[in-house]
Amino acid sequence: MVAATAEALDRAVSRVVDTANCSGCGACTLLDPGLEMALSADGYARPVRSAREPAPEPGADATFDRICPGRRVVSPRPAGATVHPTLGPVVSGWEAWAADPEIRHRGSSGGTLTALVAWLTENGEQASFTGARAAAAEPRRTVSVTITSRAEALASAGSRYAPVASVAAPGALAPGTGLVGKPCEISAARALLDGAPADAGSPPLLLSFFCAGTPSQHATDALVAQLGVPAGAPLRDLWYRGRGWPGHFTAEAEDGSTVRTTYDESWGQHLGKTTQWRCKICPDGVGESSDITAADFWHTDARGYPVFAEGDGCSAVLARTPRGHEVLQRAFAAGVLVGRSLDLDALADVQPLQVSRRSTLLGRLAGARLAGRPVPRYRGFGLARLALADWRETARTAKGSFRRVQRARSTPGAGR
Repeated sequence: MVAATAEALDRAVSRVVDTANCSGCGACTLLDPGLEMALSADGYARPVRSAREPAPEPGADATFDRICPGRRVVSPRPAGATVHPTLGPVVSGWEAWAADPEIRHRGSSGGTLTALVAWLTENGEQASFTGARAAAAEPRRTVSVTITSRAEALASAGSRYAPVASVAAPGALAPGTGLVGKPCEISAARALLDGAPADAGSPPLLLSFFCAGTPSQHATDALVAQLGVPAGAPLRDLWYRGRGWPGHFTAEAEDGSTVRTTYDESWGQHLGKTTQWRCKICPDGVGESSDITAADFWHTDARGYPVFAEGDGCSAVLARTPRGHEVLQRAFAAGVLVGRSLDLDALADVQPLQVSRRSTLLGRLAGARLAGRPVPRYRGFGLARLALADWRETARTAKGSFRRVQRARSTPGAGR
């Protein structure tokens, strides 16, 4: 029975990994203590089997099929939420930033998630949050951490454009805690929690952020080397953004010297080009399943495109659920956050990648399927309606996706 149960789950997991539909969220490891996340040869987080015992619970493969973002993602419909066509369900939206100037400066944009995590742990509302930060021993790597104080929240501030699976961290979904994760992690966590017993205790508070995809770890390593730090040379710290808005990609040597490049250069010319295939067919880069989602609220140029000039950080903060709305209301009242009401269409206007990716996603999915690659099942995202609104671009995207998948099938590793 032990072997049969594990083998059924292994087959289900392998179908997702082998078809490049794995997002690296790590939720499958919560179903089987014999699975763990490790970096693959091409630099992405993937589940691997480390042991056969103890066995996963019977039916783990069916649960996996329900929660894995590489199999299925459902757009939620929380009570009291209005559904925006490209931003998803919103109870309330805010242009906001951390009142604490140190947190605002340290965060990726306005420091809003960092401020919330610090406040909720220090006032005892949440016992802890699971988040991510640079590994102490090797800052090129990103690891999950448990946050219980303002100091720990500040140490974890800023985006990490590299593989990490925080939902798989011990205690990440324990009652009375919180999780800060990528949209795919939060989607899997929400699906798993929705199937939990009613008496399971206070569910974790789920925080997320707008996500453009997970780059390969190799991209970080290569960029550091290109900036002049030899491969393997010890680093004191490495951050991708923050410490200003949007901040610079910066590697700090043990002697305190630094090398750096702009956010636009690091993401646009290096990291962003290596995002994994599953991220390119993601219906939810905006964290729809969270309680609260944060995003950059960029300034724009005359064409309406984001401008990455340095300035004081400003976030868009979306309450997705009544619980998230209530937390934000109290954070504003307590002086933790400063802000004003947000026009959702204005946010969509400064997030062109999120809008265009969702608007043409049906074409990308169709092209992949025509080329022979299975794709996840997505429900509730209005993809057909969005595709029809721009059918020419959808058709172009379908052709491009078809060619990309065909190349990937003939060139191992090309599809990521």
